[in-house]
Amino acid sequence: MKFVDIEPLDIEICDVTLRDGEQTPGVAFTREEKLDLANELDAMGIEIIEAGFPVVSSSERNIVKEISNSGLDANICCLARSIVKDVDAALDCDVDMVSIFIAMSDLHLKYKYHKSCKDVVGCAMSTIEYAKDHGLMVRFAAEDATRTDISILKKVFLEAEKYDVDYVSIADTIGILNPSTTHYLVSEIKRTVHTPVCIHCHDDLGMATANTLAAAEAGAKQLHTTLDGIGERAGNAALEEVIMALRVQYGIDRYDATRLNSMVRKLERYSGLSTQVNKAVVGKHAFTHESGIHVMAILEEPRTYELYDPKLVGGTRSLIVGKHTGMKALKGIIKDLGYSMEQDELYKLIDMVKCCNEVKRGISRERLETMINKVKLHQ
Repeated sequence: MKFVDIEPLDIEICDVTLRDGEQTPGVAFTREEKLDLANELDAMGIEIIEAGFPVVSSSERNIVKEISNSGLDANICCLARSIVKDVDAALDCDVDMVSIFIAMSDLHLKYKYHKSCKDVVGCAMSTIEYAKDHGLMVRFAAEDATRTDISILKKVFLEAEKYDVDYVSIADTIGILNPSTTHYLVSEIKRTVHTPVCIHCHDDLGMATANTLAAAEAGAKQLHTTLDGIGERAGNAALEEVIMALRVQYGIDRYDATRLNSMVRKLERYSGLSTQVNKAVVGKHAFTHESGIHVMAILEEPRTYELYDPKLVGGTRSLIVGKHTGMKALKGIIKDLGYSMEQDELYKLIDMVKCCNEVKRGISRERLETMINKVKLHQ
């Protein structure tokens, strides 16, 4: 099903959970956890996996190398500063692609590098040349691109194109974009350079997924995501949201979305982070219904209040009895559970439900079954 009439987008996904996601404060994946997540992403059909930042430590380098040599179908990428030794670390890891980044915004030039734009760009180009000479695919990423003068961004991307970079990447490092400005920026870059464009969105204003999709509509090829949207500060564009939006809105269904919920549960264990209950696609309440009117409609036809079948993302539907549950809805839920009750039993049960301490946060299936059996036992 396509929700809007638009031609299929020429896109690929680069998931950066193992690198940018690990920059979430307090998160550090073990070797086994990184390998497991890499295998999960590969099995889902993700085209590029950014496995880490090898120059950070010898253990990081070893893990990236192990992922690179584990026989995955995905291309393995790693991060590198515009420094030759970072590229050497990438080469040692046997990666397919290196993401060489440099910032060109006035803020970063003044307060981080204490150098001119000409100097930092010179470092970037010589590093790109070195990486290409050694047979690597190169993604040239402009950090803080969205606060860089667009004429400078175009000029530097054109310069990188002379060195045959495989991608140029727009990083919305502080999440300042909105869908309109994203579309404009990507369109402007596409009009100037012929190299495929990547988009890397942070979620500081809660628009990372929307901005990523706007970039895709404007012609960006490589979309960057993290599982459950983890990452530094407010995180990144969420893999599960991007995948399902691509499927529902644009008819792109080549990714195995059925793995999403189980992957997020793993991520919770590995990262120590909890997914918000109302998180799109993978939250505990994403397919949970309590309102009586909604429940009755759901029991008749799930599409009335569900955009897609929970099974499509490895989720399950949950019908909750709570303060908003009426008699008709309760009767439907009981039938759905496989029970049959007389009218007087139903009245006793609804009274019991309304007086239950758990009613405020919803009564679980197990608790409701206990109540049903209690009513029947006393008949």
